[in-house]
Order: sequence, then structure tokens, then C-alpha cells
Amino acid sequence: MMRPGNFGQGYPNQPYPNYVNGSAHPPQAGGYGEPAKPAGAPQEGSGAAPNQFQFPSGPPVNAMASMNLGPQQHQGPPPGGSAHGYASGPPPPGAMGPPPPGSAPAGSFGAPPSGPAGGYQRPGGLPRGHIPPPGISGSQGPPGPPGPAQTYQGGPTSGPPGPPGPPGPTSSYSGGMLSGPPSGPPGPASSYHGGPPSGPPPGPPSGPASSYHGGPPSGPPSGPPGPPGPASSYHGGPPSGPPGPTSSYHGGPPSGPTGALASSYQGGMPVGPQSSHSQPSFSGPPPSFSGPPPPLGPAGTPMFQPPPPGSRPGPPPGPHGGPQMGVPMGPPPPQGLSMGQQQGLMSGPTMGPPMGQPMGQPMGPPPGSYMGPPSPGGISMGPPPTGPGATYPSSGPAMPSHPGMGGMPPQPAQQRPRINPDHLPSPIQVMLDDQARRSGVFESYERGVAPPLVSTEFMCRDGGNCNPRFMRSTLYTLPASQDLIKQSNLVMAVTVSPFARLRPDEAVPPLVDLGEIGPIRCHRCKAYMSPYMQFVDGGRKFRCCICESLTEVVPEYFAHLDHTGRRTDAYNRAELCLGSYEFVATKDYCKNNQLPKPPAFIFMIDVSYNSVRSGLVHLICSKIKEDILPFLPKEAGSETSSIRVGFVTYDNQLHFYNLKSSLGQPQMMIVGDVEDVFVPLVDGFLVDATESEALIDGLMELIPELFANTRTTDTVLGPVIQAGMEALKASECAGKLFVFNTSLPIAEAPGKLKNRDDRSLLGTEKEKQILSPVSDYYTKLGQQCVDAACSVDLFLFPNAYIDVATIGQVCKVTGGQIYKYSNFLADTDGQRFMDDLRADVERQVAFDAIMKLRTSTGIRATDFFGNFHMPNTSDVEMAAIDSEKGITVEIKHDDKLSVENGAVVQAAILYTSISGQRRLRVHNLGLNCSTQVSDLYRTCDLETLVNFLAKSAVRQVTTNNPKAIREVLVTQSAQILACYRKNCTNSSSSSGQLILPEGMKLLPLYANCIIKSDLLQGGSDMSTDDRSWLLYAVMSMGVSDSLAYFYPRLIPIHDVKPDSTGLPSPIRCSAERLADNGVYLLDNGLVLFMWIGLSVDAHWIQDVFGVQSAAQIDIEKAKLMELDSAVSQRVREIVKLIRSERRKHLRLFIVRQRDRLEPWFRHYLVEDAGNNGSSSYVDFLCHLHREIRNLTS
Repeated sequence: MMRPGNFGQGYPNQPYPNYVNGSAHPPQAGGYGEPAKPAGAPQEGSGAAPNQFQFPSGPPVNAMASMNLGPQQHQGPPPGGSAHGYASGPPPPGAMGPPPPGSAPAGSFGAPPSGPAGGYQRPGGLPRGHIPPPGISGSQGPPGPPGPAQTYQGGPTSGPPGPPGPPGPTSSYSGGMLSGPPSGPPGPASSYHGGPPSGPPPGPPSGPASSYHGGPPSGPPSGPPGPPGPASSYHGGPPSGPPGPTSSYHGGPPSGPTGALASSYQGGMPVGPQSSHSQPSFSGPPPSFSGPPPPLGPAGTPMFQPPPPGSRPGPPPGPHGGPQMGVPMGPPPPQGLSMGQQQGLMSGPTMGPPMGQPMGQPMGPPPGSYMGPPSPGGISMGPPPTGPGATYPSSGPAMPSHPGMGGMPPQPAQQRPRINPDHLPSPIQVMLDDQARRSGVFESYERGVAPPLVSTEFMCRDGGNCNPRFMRSTLYTLPASQDLIKQSNLVMAVTVSPFARLRPDEAVPPLVDLGEIGPIRCHRCKAYMSPYMQFVDGGRKFRCCICESLTEVVPEYFAHLDHTGRRTDAYNRAELCLGSYEFVATKDYCKNNQLPKPPAFIFMIDVSYNSVRSGLVHLICSKIKEDILPFLPKEAGSETSSIRVGFVTYDNQLHFYNLKSSLGQPQMMIVGDVEDVFVPLVDGFLVDATESEALIDGLMELIPELFANTRTTDTVLGPVIQAGMEALKASECAGKLFVFNTSLPIAEAPGKLKNRDDRSLLGTEKEKQILSPVSDYYTKLGQQCVDAACSVDLFLFPNAYIDVATIGQVCKVTGGQIYKYSNFLADTDGQRFMDDLRADVERQVAFDAIMKLRTSTGIRATDFFGNFHMPNTSDVEMAAIDSEKGITVEIKHDDKLSVENGAVVQAAILYTSISGQRRLRVHNLGLNCSTQVSDLYRTCDLETLVNFLAKSAVRQVTTNNPKAIREVLVTQSAQILACYRKNCTNSSSSSGQLILPEGMKLLPLYANCIIKSDLLQGGSDMSTDDRSWLLYAVMSMGVSDSLAYFYPRLIPIHDVKPDSTGLPSPIRCSAERLADNGVYLLDNGLVLFMWIGLSVDAHWIQDVFGVQSAAQIDIEKAKLMELDSAVSQRVREIVKLIRSERRKHLRLFIVRQRDRLEPWFRHYLVEDAGNNGSSSYVDFLCHLHREIRNLTS
């Protein structure tokens, strides 16, 4: 049974796995759109080829991301090619698709080039423990002579001990990796045929071990006591008071070693000092102490003896008497393997053949090695026991000593090796490798080519497939049949960001105006003209790439065909040679056959007591002239904005203002009947900001004076939004409402809400009650707004519960955005709010948008994820959509696909531009098809898959319990990797070996990040409104934003050079990477932390903050002073660069080491075990490996 959120605790410390970075099949030349290698150049499969691991001698092993957790065996290449993403060769002549490079005349439009191109405030959880000590370090001396064969078959069994395995000259290991080779020769042969040893974990004896069963330990804790850190119980936002004397405790044992000696814990918390390097994370079930066989003690004897006769078979009990979930990992690498070779197992090819093996011999097991059978249960773990008579029974580990239970007496505590995270797949290394390999120009001429990672800096040259910033697919080679997708458990989905931000050197989609004939489209499925349409009959007809029907070409659009069957004007028309372009729409695409008017913005300001007291009213009125209105969005090439503006203030009434330029001063009109709201004026309400500048200035001075002495605390919200919608309808234009609200709408009016907050329900099966809207009023109001092309952005400034789950529905349905500033104060939060408002105002927006996704015959769009309204099963309607919104669409089979023709996905968005012009934006993406499972894994896009998995999980939060959602994620991840293990790898490889496809080797990490995130694990330590806000935010994210949230960037800045540029290289997101003398920035797209160690250089603190020590830094204001020092300028530049990449202003929190905010900061170190009982990356990988073995056995 899978146990999401707690599985990691069953794998406290496992030995290091061998991680081989490579692929199962050699990639073909020309992959990723790269030119084929010339004759004589190193090809894939040669010793010099990249992404392949080569032993010190002999031919290379096919590159494959694998983790050896069982006996090592050669991974033979399965049929189908490489596990790398690659692009298939060019389509055959006559096949549909964009033109191949070099087929267009020079200088023509779109022709292939002929040469190179030139806040969210997450309240903290419990304080985390200190960093556990690193794994056991072995001697670095030369290895001794090999001893007899030793085999170890991990996993508990229920039978009696089996006979010893056949001895061999050498030891064969596949799995964990110690940090150095053994220092001496192994002992005589031993055979281990059961579970891991039944005693406590290995370690040097220094006194009797204690068995801990809920009370205080029977002896002093192992290891010298370290200085206790400041514990705190942290609940809800940045703590506003001093920490409590003790830490909150959730009853689980530590997930890592607690010092030189280890005690056997069955629950509870040890009483007494802990080692300063091993403070446990008290969460989750107790660990299963089924560790590896012991290292040698003095005179070559084991450090503890085998269990005595009569020990009870089976795994140690869990907290409720059931078996533990811990399963031992694989043994270390072969003796004598140097650290350099160990690193080579992870980092790729090494130079030279294996020692003692001449070049040219076929690869296989080392000469004379004994490859034992796969472990029957659990993950094999080593090293094997050594010394005379070191034979362990196959009955598994014995029960620990417990009153009333048969079991072995307490044994001397022993050290246990742990997995080194450096030997696991690293997202940072994957990003750096992709940046080194694929930065520069990405040309989208060839279909089915997986694009660079979202973290890679690249410039896309449109060659017939749209820029990946506009649309990305989870698979760039689709399965030809539904059976294949069921077999692999992969997901076919695309994430569309139709108005994504482009780099300055990337071309925006060109605008095509075909006059009265309008956009050319298929008469049957209504797909729009694209490079994948095939012209026939001399150019008089074209075959649709979506439905394959023939359509007559109108005379105005006719052109002859050349000898290749392409139109002679193909490179002069954007729709025939580019993947993204726009059409000017005719009246047929407009409501009531009337061309639209320019949109409008309406600012609706809360003037109740709370708003005035916090300084919000004064801040908005004082800044709107200089910081907001000059930044109204403009059409490309226009000097002025066409956007009109209007202003409304409200408390329990509504106040409209007449700003007609012919008036001498503004006029106020009050609407007191909120039950049946109406617009008191049309002419003069929406005005040009330039023409009525003087009246707007006067109004901004008047509003703070009018409401300075208000005592009204009750507010309305539903009538406010309805009034803004009616004003836009009366003006017959689209627009956006900027609503500033400070409290729960409790006044008697439509949309009135009550306080239903109950934090205790979060994290339980009843949480869906408070995370779902309490009524459908705001949902229906949002649907009415969509019909009126009225988008709503909510800026919330609550001091208490405001029911984001309910009022946020109006933003979700209209395609708007929610901004939340808890406990707002103008002095500290004003700049952040104004930056967000200005970015929201000046962002390029498409109004009154309708998106439709069309796919080739054989597949269809079935499910849609995002913030929008769907009146039917195919049309996605949004009152507005901007550059930061992403819509994810799941695709499924309804027939078979043609391998020869592939598949095409076309996203068409009909919208009104900022200038009021009705347009169509079209994005096309060509995909390959295959009947081989291996081809699917080769061109998968894991980042898009993460986006899909997260949004599908968000949708289930309001209908399912969190535990079930987490189990679904674990099961799906295990099934995806198990299918690869079963169908794409050598069947002779050991079942104890974890083999990951190259393109999805980070799936375990990202899946765990989703599972342990606040989306699914958020409990009572965060507010209900924060949880609801986060659900809405993630649902609208694009691929880059979702990846940044689930795996934050951790950037060291204490050693940056003042004359450097750009962002420093990030490091892995783990507490083990933090140094006491370091300073680090953590960015997850929603919040920004600066962590300062205790031993930071005082000169650095002086240069950046202008104080003598870190203790003098004002962490409440958390503002970087503008000092003249070069270091200060460089640090502020880095922060500015990070903020410029995000869609909202990132609030900076300064966290000192061992400060009260540190648990909150450590909550985002996603590779570590979480405060809420969630597992670490290492623990989750162990659990996922066991699930994979269960599925493949």
C-alpha cells in the first residue's frame, strides 16, 4: 500500500546508488534539429560521443539514466533507438509539413536561413532539524585482493535460510556507492539470502544500544551533544512574536541518523540533547532499521552478530504493529572503484576502457563476477557481510526488543550508510547541460523535435512550428494507437500560452490582412490555413491537415504550384511558412456583426474604514497619476493608448464619477440601492486619460478628503462587480475591472458572505468543504462578465478571513488574476502593491477571447485546465487573457494515427486587441507518430508533464481527499517508469536496478515536489485563504512558472564578483548546500528569500546592508539599501533580474540562520524531508523504486 507523504520515513538512510547518466538506445544523428554529423566525426555509440557512459575499457554501454540498486548487468539496447529525445529524419517527399531548410529563395519571407543567426506569504511549519551527517567515508587506499564471491539478496522473505550462493572470485555489487573503496581485503565467502540484517543499524559500538518505544531513551543519545538550535512552533505567516520554548512535535522518529550511535525508535521523541548535526525531522512513521550488513570491526569481525535463534521473522513493526515501509537499497559499487569513476557513473562518459579489459571486447559483467538472481523482495542493499560465518537468514529482519514480544536483545548501535544525493539525478545539472548543448538559436523547421528546457536561454526561429513559448507538448512523438498510451501510462497534453512574452530578438507573429475574403479555412472542420495544408489539383484545392478533407481555393487566394508541389508564394505568406501568425478578422467574427470599440479599464476603490486606516486609499490616489495611467498598454507602433478609464469608490454604497473633459470639476453620483444596481451615467464615465487629466488629478485629491473620517466597516462586493460590468455593456466595449477590496463582504446585498473559516479542516478529508465556493453566486456573476467581455482582477488586502475560495471564482471564470496582501500597510507593502498594479495595467492583454484547439483525425481535445469559462465542450472563453496565462489541454485517441503523416495541433484564438481590432491568432505544432514505446520516452517533455500533473491535482482538491490525490500521483509516476523498465530496457538487467529514461529521469523529484507542496500538503499551519489563493494561482500558470514554483531556484550570492553579469548559477535546493558563511536567494516565483548564515563575512554585510553584523539587519522592512559599494549594486541587480522574470513583484524576506523565519524558508528546500511529514527526494525515490519493482515483477 502506498503512503504518500510518509513513505520516505521508512528509508532513513540508504547506501549510495550508482547513477549512470545516459540512454538506453543510441540517438540518431540530427536529433533536436541539429545537423547530421559528417563522415569521420564521432557518432552516437562511439567512445567519444556525448551522453554515453564508457567503462575504462571496452565498448561503451548505451547511455541510459539508471540507478543501480541491484546486481550490475550490461544494459543491452532495446529495439527502437535511444532514450534521449531526438528528432526523426525529414518527412518523405510529399508528406505534409513545413518546408525543409534551404528550399526557399534567399531573402523571402520566412525562408530558412542560410547561415548562423546573429505575495504569497506561506506561514511556516515546524522548525526543521539540522543537516544530517554525510555518508560513511571509506578509506581512500588501494583495494585489497578480491575475495570469494559474496551475494546479497535483499528483501524480507518468510522462509527459512537458503543455502549459500556459489562463490566467485570477485564481489558483484549494484546499488549504493560508498565514498571510497574498502581499505582491506574482504573476508571469506558469505551468502545472504534474506532481508537486511535484523539488528540495529551498523556503526561502531560505544556502549549498549537502546531500544526506544515511546518513552525517553534508556541511555544518553549517541554522539556528542551539539548546541541546541532555537526551536519554535510556527503557525501562520511570518511569526509576529517571539518563538515558543519548544517545538511542535508530530510524533515521528527522525528520518536520518542521530549521531555516531543510533537508537531504535518506535515513536515519540528522545529526551536529552541531540547532536548538532543530526536534529531529526519529527514527522512520519518510524524508520525501518533494515540496514545493510555491517562493516568490519576489529580483526575483520562484524560489528554486530546475526540474530539469535528464535528471533521472530518478518520486518519490524510499524507504529501500529504493521510492517515497516522501509526497504533496503542496493549495495555499494565494486571494490576498488575510485571516486572519479563513481562520479563518472553519474556525469556521463569517462575516458578509456576498463582496467584489464582490452578495447573491442563485448561489454558484460566483469570477468569472473557472479551475477546473482534479483532480490525477491525489496531493493537489494549492500555491501555483503564479511568475516567468517557471516551468513544471515532469509527470514528478514527480526522484531526489535519490545515488552511482550519475541525478539533479539538490544545490540550495539551501528552506523548506517546513506544515499548521497550527489549520485541522484540533479535538476541543476540537467539544466546546465541543456544550456550548454541547446542555447543559441532553436529552429522549428522539423516537426517532432522536443524544444530546449524552459530554463535554457534560446532564441526561436519560426520555421513552420510555433515558438515553444506559445505551445509545448508532453510528447513530441505521439503513440499511433490508444493501446500504446494505455501501456505506457503517459499523458498526451499541450500547454498553450497564446500571448506569451518573447525575447527582444524574437519576431512577434505577423499580422495578415486578406481583406474581405477573411482568413482561409477548411470548409469542414474550420481549421485555418497553415504550413501543413497540402495543395493539390494545380493549387485549386488544399487538403486539410486536421480532417483531411479537400477545400476549394477562392480565386483571390489562388497561386500555382512549383515542381515540389508547394505554392510559388509560400515564402511570401506568413500562414504558409510560419507556425504562428495573426489574421485580421472580418465582421463575421464580431458580435452582432459590428466591429468592436477600444477597451476600457475601471478602477474600483474600497473606501471603507479598513482601507482608509491602512493607507490604501491615500496610496492609490497619490500614485495613480504618475505610476499607473502613463503605463496604459499601447498597440505596437502607437504613441498613445486607446484605453479609456473610469473610477468608482464603494463601501456599502457605490459612488460613480463624471470626468467629462468639458466639466470644470468631477461630479459624484451615489447608487444606494445595491439590490438592483444600475449605472447612473454613461457619457463622461469612461474617458480618455489624457483629455481628462486635470479632472482625474482633482478627483484623486478629493477622494481621500471625502472619506477621511468614515466609520463604515461593512462592504459590498457583488454589486460592485455587477456595476462595472453594466458600465462596460452600456459603453458597448470590452474591458477590465481593477477591484481593490479589504474585507469580507458582509453588508446586506447580493453576494453577502459569512465567516466559515476553519483551519483545522485543512489537510483532512473535509478540507474540500472550505476550499470549495460556498455558493455559485460569484461563479454565475463571472459567467455574466464573460458574456459582456468584462474581466475582473481582485486586489485583496485582508486582515482576516475573506473567503478567497468563493470570491475568487469571478476571477477564475473571467480569466482574471487575484493579488493578495495580508495585513497590508502602505509603508511596508505599498511599493510591492504599486509594482504589481503597474505590471498588471501595462501588460499586453487580449479581450473577449475565444480559443479552440483542433487536432488531426485520430485524436481530440478532451479536458481543459486553467482559468476560463467553457459554455460547451470545445470553446474556451475568457473575458481577457494576458501573457502570463497558460491553458493546459489533455488529448486522447478516438482512432488510430498515421505514422507516415504524423499529427498536427492547431490553437486558434479569436480576440479583440488593445486598439479595438478583432483578430485571430493561430499557433501550429507538428508532432511525429510511432508504434514503438521507446519513441515516446525519447521525445517527452517532462516540464509540460509536471504542469499537467499539477493542474489535474488542483482540480481534484475540491472533490477528493488529499491522500487519494497523492496516491494517484505516485501510482502514475511508478507506472510510467515501470513501463519504460519493462519495455525499453534489456530484460536481462537486474530487477534491483532502477533505470530511468533520459528525458524523465527527474520525474521522481518533480512528482515528489508536487506531492509535498502546499497544494496537497497544506495544513493548518497556513491560512485557508492562502491555500485557496495558491490553487487559483497554479491553475493559471504556464510551464515555466509551474516549474519555478515546484522546484525553486537557490542562488548563492556571497561570492559573486562585482563585475559579473547575469544571474549566478543556482545550486540544488537542499539544506545540505547551505554554508554557515554563505548568503543565498531562494526564488519560487511567488516569494523571494535571502538566507544569511551566522558566519557571513562582516565586510559583506557592511557593503550590502550598511550595518556591522547580520543581527543588526532590519528584517521587518527587508529592503536592500542603495549603497555605493560594488557588492551592493551587484546584489540589487541580481534581485532585480529575478523579479523581472516573474509575473508579480516578489516580496523579499530576509532570514537569518536559526531565526524564527528559518522554518518557513526551509519549507521550500524541496529535496529535503518536509516539516509536514513529507519525504525527501532520496526517500521518495526509494519508495518509487519499490513500486516500480512491484509493477514489473
